[in-house]
Amino acid sequence: MSPSHGQGFALKFISGKYQGGEFPLRPDKEVVIGRSSDLDMVLVEDMVSRKHAKISLSHGKVTLQDLGSTNGTFVNGEKIKQARLKAGDRILIGTSILKLVAGVSSRTRDMDAKQINEQLEEVAASKPTSGVMSGRIEEVPVPDLLQLFGTSKKTGMLSISGQHEGRIHLRDGKVVFAAIEGAESLGVRKAFFRIIAWEKGRFVLDQATQEEFPEELEGSTEALLMDGMRQLDELRRMQDELPPISAMLGLAQPLDPLLRELSAEQLDVLQAAVNHGSVGAVLDLSPLTDRDTAEALVYLVKHNYLRVAS
Repeated sequence: MSPSHGQGFALKFISGKYQGGEFPLRPDKEVVIGRSSDLDMVLVEDMVSRKHAKISLSHGKVTLQDLGSTNGTFVNGEKIKQARLKAGDRILIGTSILKLVAGVSSRTRDMDAKQINEQLEEVAASKPTSGVMSGRIEEVPVPDLLQLFGTSKKTGMLSISGQHEGRIHLRDGKVVFAAIEGAESLGVRKAFFRIIAWEKGRFVLDQATQEEFPEELEGSTEALLMDGMRQLDELRRMQDELPPISAMLGLAQPLDPLLRELSAEQLDVLQAAVNHGSVGAVLDLSPLTDRDTAEALVYLVKHNYLRVAS
């Protein structure tokens, strides 16, 4: 995607100590990014090298190059040496996530590099904590965050707050634990799959704490994300057939279909429905994933083992 003539491109800070800041890109001019005070874009934090990366806009094309930084430069979760960027791409440098956007806001369009860096420092000074990665998942979805953190081997606790409260713990980029406030009975895997489906809320990546967990997630972050996104897609496809979360379930009377025709998993879901009633409670208490539980519920309702209360 290219902006129309005169609009240009800008880097928008969507996470980190400079969140809310913007740096416009000028045609045919390189912007060198780093910790050193004499550079074009100055990011004052320990994880940024003195001379970290450079970005240039030429003939409508934006190119990013790492300059041998200690902690690396990442685009959409991949560590790069050099990459061609398009609008919407997310760049991770230190604890800052920047998004390439088409168009430059009126407040920075006529600023020079010194004025822009002063504006970035004002933004950083207005924040209660510096160096903590934070932002909104409307800007950076949870799967994208975890991919970025996985590739850059971050360690810490990712907290998400909004309609729900949840946390994901990472160790050297690997997801090891997940939990949702008020839903402690959920298994760690089910909690993780639910959190990556959230679309609204604020995130904060806090520094690591030495914590032991009774159960840890197995497999790489990439494999967990692939499995979680696959299950989420399948769950969404079942949404029209699945009764509402608040719907109450009961055993069909009379019960004509034979119980022996059900699998062990379907019998477990049937028992949970009889014992706990609502669809939401069954999803929470079932040892199966939400996707597998939903599939069993759809089958049991469709084949007249369960009825939905009117």
